[in-house]
Amino acid sequence: MRALFLYLARRERFKNFALKFGFFRKAAARFIAGDALEDAVRVVKLANRRKLTGTLDLLGENTLTKEDARTACEELIRVEDRIHRECAGCNLSIKLTQIGLKLDPGFCERNLAQIAGHAKNLGNFIRVDMEDSSCTDQTLDIVERAFRDFGNVGTVIQSYLYRSERDTARMLKEGIPIRLVKGAYREPATIAFRRKKDTDANFIRIMKTLLDSEIHHAIATHDSSIIRAAKEYARSRGIPKDSFEFQMLYGIRRDLQRQLAGEGYNVRIYIPFGAQWYAYFMRRLAERPANVAFLVRSMLLERKTNGRFDDNL
Repeated sequence: MRALFLYLARRERFKNFALKFGFFRKAAARFIAGDALEDAVRVVKLANRRKLTGTLDLLGENTLTKEDARTACEELIRVEDRIHRECAGCNLSIKLTQIGLKLDPGFCERNLAQIAGHAKNLGNFIRVDMEDSSCTDQTLDIVERAFRDFGNVGTVIQSYLYRSERDTARMLKEGIPIRLVKGAYREPATIAFRRKKDTDANFIRIMKTLLDSEIHHAIATHDSSIIRAAKEYARSRGIPKDSFEFQMLYGIRRDLQRQLAGEGYNVRIYIPFGAQWYAYFMRRLAERPANVAFLVRSMLLERKTNGRFDDNL
């Protein structure tokens, strides 16, 4: 089923078919703040009231023209301005393919420099998301240079890749902040763990390295056992709660978000928004059976209520 949803994430024709059914778009709203920046700002402010911070992700990847990439860059700078004016405890997450990586790496790097430089002037931070393995080397190279130039740039390490411990060591040598995730793309067995227990074990190994590094990193997971392992390791090593943060996706494990914040941990919510939400949503369905179950319940509810949908489900 995971392979099916990852396949569909790359098929725009299926998106056009699925959008004929109202429940599909409404179910997606559980995981996506909305189409507009106004929607995302509203969610950040709500998170702040609940003692949570945020990182905004303007959805979109693999732009097809330099004009589109420049437009995305300008839009991301406007998001930074809005964050600066209205959102406490919020930063920005971006994908390099959105600003031209697949078109021209040098062009992409110049766009990133504009975004990172603007964020630095505003006293903020940006996180460069990790995409599929075809982008890993270029992403790390570009992040490394941007961090040296601006100092306010972090990246993401995916624990399902065999190479990730080595990449972690490289980033830590430079002092670059890392968000550690399991990984949401379909990768071949030659480069990625196939079994969940192996991905989890690698996650925990890397997590311990990050917590020992005295750099502010993000442990991004909804897995209660891994969160418990992180808390226990930090406690055993005398690592303060405020020296790292947990990150979770908008709309997933809200109970756990509140619990961790109540225990005094830093909790940041990854808040995606924008019209290009389809691929992101399909990857969320691929990640967890519970998300698929939510979609099915939404479908059944719509049939039962003749199209009416309970947004509070």
